Amino acid sequence: MNEGTFEKLQYNELKEIIKSYCVSGLGKQLFDKLIPSSNLKVVKHRLTETSEARAILDAGGNVPFIGVSNTGHSIDKLEKGIILDPSELLSISDFLRGCRKIKIFMTSKELFAPTLASYAYSMTEFMEVEEEINFSIKNNQVDSSASKELKRVRYHIQTTEQKIKERLNRFLNSSANRNYIQEFLISVKDDHYTIPIKASYKNQVQGTIIEISSRGSTVFMEPSVVGKLSVELATLKSEEAMLEYQILATLTGLVAENLHPININIELVSQYDFIFAKAKYSRHVDGIEPNINDHGNMKLINCKHPLLSGHVIPLQFEIGSSFRSLIITGPNAGGKTIVLKTIGLVTLATMSGFHITASKETEIAVFERIFVDIGDNQSLENALSTFSSHMKNLSEILRSVNNNTLLLFDEIGSGTEPNEGAALAISLLEEFYLKGCITVATTHYGEIKRFSEMHSDFMNAAMQFNHETLEPLFKLLIGQSGDSNALWISRKMNIPENVLKRAEDYMKNKEYRMERLNESKIPRPKAVVEKAKNNIDYQKGDRVKLFDHDDFGIVYKEKDKYYNITVYYQNQFIEVNEKRLALELKAVELYPEGYDLDTLFIDYKTKKLNHDIERGSKKALRKIYKEIRENK
Repeated sequence: MNEGTFEKLQYNELKEIIKSYCVSGLGKQLFDKLIPSSNLKVVKHRLTETSEARAILDAGGNVPFIGVSNTGHSIDKLEKGIILDPSELLSISDFLRGCRKIKIFMTSKELFAPTLASYAYSMTEFMEVEEEINFSIKNNQVDSSASKELKRVRYHIQTTEQKIKERLNRFLNSSANRNYIQEFLISVKDDHYTIPIKASYKNQVQGTIIEISSRGSTVFMEPSVVGKLSVELATLKSEEAMLEYQILATLTGLVAENLHPININIELVSQYDFIFAKAKYSRHVDGIEPNINDHGNMKLINCKHPLLSGHVIPLQFEIGSSFRSLIITGPNAGGKTIVLKTIGLVTLATMSGFHITASKETEIAVFERIFVDIGDNQSLENALSTFSSHMKNLSEILRSVNNNTLLLFDEIGSGTEPNEGAALAISLLEEFYLKGCITVATTHYGEIKRFSEMHSDFMNAAMQFNHETLEPLFKLLIGQSGDSNALWISRKMNIPENVLKRAEDYMKNKEYRMERLNESKIPRPKAVVEKAKNNIDYQKGDRVKLFDHDDFGIVYKEKDKYYNITVYYQNQFIEVNEKRLALELKAVELYPEGYDLDTLFIDYKTKKLNHDIERGSKKALRKIYKEIRENK
């Protein structure tokens, strides 16, 4: 398989949809790594897992994934010998409890799902580890009941803190200190109990400054009356931290001792989440487990494209048993490309263990390789044409195929001269057939259709078309060739019957009529006819129509001996042969008698400058002198 095939068939989009049914990051990671398998036993096993999980869901079962989360970060820390914090240990405990509940649930479903139930027997229960963690840690912190020493130290911390508060309250209530105090409250700063003192009185109060306010007007001081108690409190808290660390280290060691079986539990839970996500998707789309084989036989019955929603016409398709190459013809927008994509995507889905929406009699072949050439592969970077890019793709495919390959080609041979394209497409199809491939291709070329009719191992198919409404029906009819829909549509649009009959004859025998039209019947522009009649003598100032520009210009110089006329057009003079223009209006009709025609060919700036010179403008004269100096 290759990423190009996955992209063209939208396989990764389907994976993302099914991945969304996971309840944890563990299962999602498996979807990220999933690729279709070409091994028949592996595919059968994947489908069995999905079917068993679906049976559990259909029976009303609901896997207890509560508490199961991604513990990868904590496991990484354990493997590096890092002590886990209380929240991480609780997460491990929740995961172990979730594993225990999943094991109980899955082993009870052996009747519905013997394969999935057997996985549960490999899961290990860790009741003692769970209980030890839950006994020692509560509310994301080490509990006082975790050890007698910790309980004793925390009792002393509590009594010491109470003594400090009592002394500070006496300090606040003392009239001698009233003028010094900014606010009558006890504030904890940097693990010290402090009193807010006005900065101007900081030297009048005995104690230690712990912090200064942002404006500098207040200092938070630890009065000397609680100095000894603060030292005692700091010592007790240091002892508390040491005891907590010892407890966390013990619990971390307990988990680390069982790391191998815990990792096995993680893998099994990941697999369960992964499998049940596929089952949830199956239930959502009313999917089935298709029959599978590895010899190229495919039979799709009432099969729907996995990514299409709404009213989708089911596909009926067959290949492999009676013929190994199918050529599909039909109108544009008739659904041929969707047929290819449906065949490809349901095959990849099945090989990934996904259920598909189809009848139970459906059979899917497992292929070693799947290649597609669908859509416009034009490369802007390499400046390849559409045809060149298709040929490059087909060339690479030709070098990679074997007799266990599925090929899906959309409009094979298109993008070039039809006769060459059809001949090349037939030769390629034949080569792929000789290599043993299963090939489905769409085309508009009649020659490919005729080749398919003649070859015993090729088959034609057509997309059905409603001849009354002129609409595609999106139904594939195997064994039929596409009708001449262009002629049918043309007949509906009232194209004369003699024209259609002649077109049908051309399609059959390629003998074309070569009659020449009588010269008297050739229509010509009115201006050209008039010119031919009168042999117009163009004069300066005449307004003429320029055929090449579909615009108008003014004659500047009469025609020369080569019958070329100089015309003023868009501020420039161009030479035009008299056959490429026609008279619109004569100059005598456009301008009054005595009009200076030369002014027609002078731009506005020049006209203005001449006018300024005539009236004696000094600015205009300076400009003229400046240009003379610059040109010297």
